Amino acid sequence: MSTPTKKVAFHTLGCKLNFTETSTISRDFIRSGFEKVDYTDKADLYVLNTCSVTQNADKEARKLIRQAKRRNPNSSVAVIGCYAQLKPDTIASIDGVDLVLGAEEKFNLINYLDMIDISKGPTVIQSKVETANNFISSFSLGERTRSFLKVQDGCDYTCSFCTIPQARGGSRSESIQKTMKVAKQVACSNVREIVLTGVNLGDFGKGTSENFLDLIMQLDTLTDIDRIRISSIEPNLLNDEIILFCLNSDKFVPHFHIPLQSGSNKILKMMRRRYNKEAYKERISLIKSINPEACIGVDVIVGFPGESDDDFLETYRFLNDLDISYLHVFTYSERSNTDALKIKETVPKEKRAERSRMLHVLSDKKKRFFYNQFINKIRPVLFESLKNGKLIGHTDNYIQVEIEGSKDLINTIQQVRLLKNNGKSIQGLI
Repeated sequence: MSTPTKKVAFHTLGCKLNFTETSTISRDFIRSGFEKVDYTDKADLYVLNTCSVTQNADKEARKLIRQAKRRNPNSSVAVIGCYAQLKPDTIASIDGVDLVLGAEEKFNLINYLDMIDISKGPTVIQSKVETANNFISSFSLGERTRSFLKVQDGCDYTCSFCTIPQARGGSRSESIQKTMKVAKQVACSNVREIVLTGVNLGDFGKGTSENFLDLIMQLDTLTDIDRIRISSIEPNLLNDEIILFCLNSDKFVPHFHIPLQSGSNKILKMMRRRYNKEAYKERISLIKSINPEACIGVDVIVGFPGESDDDFLETYRFLNDLDISYLHVFTYSERSNTDALKIKETVPKEKRAERSRMLHVLSDKKKRFFYNQFINKIRPVLFESLKNGKLIGHTDNYIQVEIEGSKDLINTIQQVRLLKNNGKSIQGLI
């Protein structure tokens, strides 16, 4: 009688970088004979890839671990990722956890399974983050239309609110030659779009003779791929050459996501950001002067310690005046071992929530205005999924579009006339 195939389930919290790593680790398990199932199914092993940015990281982890144990009380649970690196003992104390792996160990998860012994309690294997200096390439597959490709990891910045350098270590990347080898593998997998991901993408090649501009120039030569998108890039690293190259490329899409965090120079200095609002505005102006149809997304944090009402209103007015397309709004939350904790003037949580609501409304207004500029225009749309009888996709400049159509159009790029702004998406017609 044959031995039943062991089942493994994965769940990812946080960013697309975590998503690429989970996807890569899961392929190791499949190659080793495991059957991958959904996290909501019964499995022999549940793997939770955690995030340090999530405000309720501990609460979310506990809930997901309880759910896994309810589905299969005899299962094992392994926890990896940023929160596992930062708080391994906290994770290990959660009832049901059997294995905790730090940043340097997570890609060897399959080799550590023999160390799981439910009768002896959880095993923690975590090196100091300073030893996390290897770059492990990873990419996602399974979304059918796009793949997220990690080309950089870690960060050398010391922003006063951020724990990511403590969770992932210093900035590092592979050579362009090795990165291209992985990118070609992704391009041959029948996806139409690659999204470049990293902790600090613009830092690619730091400490070598190569840089991010060199990388994207090589990626632009890829065949078997239609689109390349940059997930996010720091404004101080988004130089003129990168902007000009991307906006003149047939492959790189006219979409930039550029973290701001605050429109107050006082707060930017307290955050230890490496630019001021004037430099940020100049980046936006340059992009729009070259291509007025480019989409620009912005990260912003509200409620940072010391942010007065005037500081917030300065940020609000700055964003209101900028020619941007949407906001990702983050409410500041305290992080252990960050210098922001030393700032005594904290913002009450109800005020943080109020400021967040105001910026979410502003984001909706910005997106509506941006979308309205394209009514009755034709844009190329990559169709990704079928939901509620509607085909859903995105234009090159990141407008969500829905049409009546056949699922056969999924993973194809079609010229679509944009007809009606429905808020979150535009109704289109081929």
